[in-house]
Amino acid sequence: MSSIQRDVIVVGSGLSALLTANYLSEHMNVIIFTKSSKNDNNSFLAQGGVACAIEHTDSWQLHYEDTLSAGCYHNEEDAVELLTKCGPGELRALIQNGMQFDRDGLGEYSLGMEGAHSKRRILHAGGDQTGKELMEWLQSRLSKKVLMVEHETVIKLHVQNDHCCGVQTLNSNGERTNYFASKVILATGGAGSLYPYTSNNESITGMALSLAYQAGATLTDLEFMQFHPTMLSVNGKAVGLVSEAVRGEGAFLQNGKAQRFMEYVHPMKDLAPRDVVSRAIFQEFHNGEKVYLNISKVEQFEKRFPAITKLCTKHGVDLKANLIPVVPGAHFYMGGIYTNVHGETSLKGLYAVGEAACNGVHGANRLASNSLLETIVFSKALADHLLKEKIISHHLLWHKQPPEKLDMDLLQQRAVPLPSKEEIQHMMMKHAGIVRHEEGLLELKNWLELYQPYCKAIDHLTDILGIEEIETIHMLQLCYLITEAALQRKESRGAHFRSDFPIAKESWRQVRILHVQKDGRALGKEKELDEYNHTARDAASFL
Repeated sequence: MSSIQRDVIVVGSGLSALLTANYLSEHMNVIIFTKSSKNDNNSFLAQGGVACAIEHTDSWQLHYEDTLSAGCYHNEEDAVELLTKCGPGELRALIQNGMQFDRDGLGEYSLGMEGAHSKRRILHAGGDQTGKELMEWLQSRLSKKVLMVEHETVIKLHVQNDHCCGVQTLNSNGERTNYFASKVILATGGAGSLYPYTSNNESITGMALSLAYQAGATLTDLEFMQFHPTMLSVNGKAVGLVSEAVRGEGAFLQNGKAQRFMEYVHPMKDLAPRDVVSRAIFQEFHNGEKVYLNISKVEQFEKRFPAITKLCTKHGVDLKANLIPVVPGAHFYMGGIYTNVHGETSLKGLYAVGEAACNGVHGANRLASNSLLETIVFSKALADHLLKEKIISHHLLWHKQPPEKLDMDLLQQRAVPLPSKEEIQHMMMKHAGIVRHEEGLLELKNWLELYQPYCKAIDHLTDILGIEEIETIHMLQLCYLITEAALQRKESRGAHFRSDFPIAKESWRQVRILHVQKDGRALGKEKELDEYNHTARDAASFL
């Protein structure tokens, strides 16, 4: 097995990964790994735009308040302040470097409106193709000093002396390679593909979160998965996103009886926070109704939303009827690897940024179009932080220890065959989806416990299994942690709704559930894996 040395390893291919790598490349030797192609990420799929208080009648304070309100005040306020205060400056810097956003006939920015915002502040590009435009612009400017390796999956984080010092990868030919660096950055996105209905790229399974957990890093807020209310629904399947910006331009939800049900659910009606709208649609389904997005009031729909028009046409939806069938789908993960605003995790040498990280900026429910702004602001914050640190010598002191004997008794417990990804997705949607309750969560936990021997033997199994099986095991582990968190939070807040505890409790305000292995492990030396340690702790005490 070969090994290669770098200054910085970045895992992921989306906006957070590329921005961070580009910022660091002037002073460090950077390599990027992505398990698919460079375009297989959520950033390319982002439609709505970038939320930013860039207009003179707006202010970062208003954006700050909207973010806290949508997040049900579970947010870390310092992270929200950094996001909203620094956002305009960072966005203007991108514009000065050539990134172009849509403008109106007078040359002013064409600002969109989306749910839970008090102002029109959504900058968009290519109508509804903001993510694609941003990614293509950034890829064209990516420093030649950055090496991007496609179709090579990171399957292990190397840890020695409580310091993350590299990764092991596995390519499609079955070749394993060790890469070492003083800094490892996870920018892999969230975990939407744990569910059958999702706006995410199919590669976004949350594997990096499980890898970080196995390496000794802390995870948090795993119970908060945001479901986007309006995925295009065709023949019982969710086939693509219908941006919230469509409702911002006048579209509204109705059921099969042409009733505008959001009129009676929330003061902001169709532009209520996403968790509210998703639950309302879920209730309509429960009542036996179908749900449609009525676009009759949207001016020049096909021009304003070319990507959505193409998506509908592809799947045989007649836009002349003005009704788009929709269903909620897993969209954005507020939970992730526990970090501060500089991207530092609880494990030295390991950093996380973007949706893979959880610095608390989104609270219990992300405000629409804050995700692209998050990548822009916190990628810069992470890069600035790393550039201020003293660069460690290229020659890391790493000694590979001979592998210990495989515990056959442990492997003999693997009597239950691994489930398919479709089975995992079905169970997660059924019991840990939009609406949850204790009975269903316990059923899910009991099912997931059948596969815990795989999770406990993951270090050994990583050496002998293929990519699909390794990823499945990490999906199972993350699902187990999500289920545990959902059981522990006996209240409803934002994207986490318990039908048996439907009220937000003051005693749970700003309390985070942390997930950390009691004992870490050094590379090449296996220790007994303790049961998961879940600790509720006030968010203000972190760092």
